[in-house]
Amino acid sequence: MLLSDERRKLAAIGRLLAETGLVPGTSGNLSVRSGDLVAVTPAGMRLDRMEPADCPVVTLSGALAEGERAPSSETPMHLALYESTAARAIVHTHSTYAAVVATTMAELPPIHYNILLLGGTVRVAEYATYGTPELADNVRAAMSGGRRAALLANHGGVTIGRDLDEAFENARLLEWLCGVYVRARAIGEPRILTAEELAKVTERGLAPSDLPPLNG
Repeated sequence: MLLSDERRKLAAIGRLLAETGLVPGTSGNLSVRSGDLVAVTPAGMRLDRMEPADCPVVTLSGALAEGERAPSSETPMHLALYESTAARAIVHTHSTYAAVVATTMAELPPIHYNILLLGGTVRVAEYATYGTPELADNVRAAMSGGRRAALLANHGGVTIGRDLDEAFENARLLEWLCGVYVRARAIGEPRILTAEELAKVTERGLAPSDLPPLNG
């Protein structure tokens, strides 16, 4: 089985995404890249019921390399991010607070310094129908400049990492930050950290971990 270890990891992280409430029902998807191949979750399947063999493997151009099930409808977005970033894993969620912020805001501001772990202010990609090249292009633009996360207008969130564990933790962090912001707005006007305050945090060593080079 091609990418057997990667497909086992997809199934394991898929269960974690469902258990933590980051993906309701059959929503959400994730993938992991190894060389010129990408293992991705299948279309229309609950992630907590997914087995490694359910996960198809595609090439970087989107051709099916192995698998009985159709790849996720969001595979174009995953492939666009692999093309434009040094990501080795991607997690796309429909988590509650990420969806709330993505429906109401143009960006998630630095309400907490841990946003630096995601590359700074999280942009909201312009709305486009799911699974389309337009959405893939919009998300790619929102993730430019070294971002590790983006929100998708009226949709959800997406995070990248050096591996699936890191991409998953980034998804958890994104949802936590969105939750803090939404709750803060419920009781008042949140205080947003300034560029100077964030720079001082960076000086103390808090910064996103380096992804491997694009040709790594």
